[in-house]
Amino acid sequence: METQLKKATPADAAAINHLVNSAYRGDASRQGWTTEADLLDGTRIDEAAICDLIARPDTTVLTYWEEDSLLGCVELRASENKLYLGMLSVKPDTQGKGIGKKLLAAAEVYARSRNVPIIFMTVISVRDELIAWYVRHGYRLTGERKPFIMPDERWGIPKKQLEFVVLAKTME
Repeated sequence: METQLKKATPADAAAINHLVNSAYRGDASRQGWTTEADLLDGTRIDEAAICDLIARPDTTVLTYWEEDSLLGCVELRASENKLYLGMLSVKPDTQGKGIGKKLLAAAEVYARSRNVPIIFMTVISVRDELIAWYVRHGYRLTGERKPFIMPDERWGIPKKQLEFVVLAKTME
């Protein structure tokens, strides 16, 4: 089985949109362990927003393919002298098979190749299992918290009060 990590192009936007929303929202997301369906209603992202991300000069969206199937993606965005890692998504019925680990490793290679010393991310604070997964992969809670602000209801309607925690990993 041929696998491939590659930089996303606008032609990948529809597949990325389907992947990200299926990994985080709605009933399909319940097949995996990364669901936010109990925390938020609505969608996580749409095709237009993905195209905007792909077009940003400070952002790279990496995709993970097996044959012709998109199974994972991650957003990497330069932020001062750090790299923001977001939208790490794995197709729900393939979670637990190492694809997320491969995407994290690719993000770290990407950071090192650009001499970026720190990767950071925000995770919804009540996502204990997800936070623990990142900690097992060398990320640490920084102690910083950020408000969960959803400026556009297209990206989800919180079912309860939420906030983010910040995790970071220093590249060596």
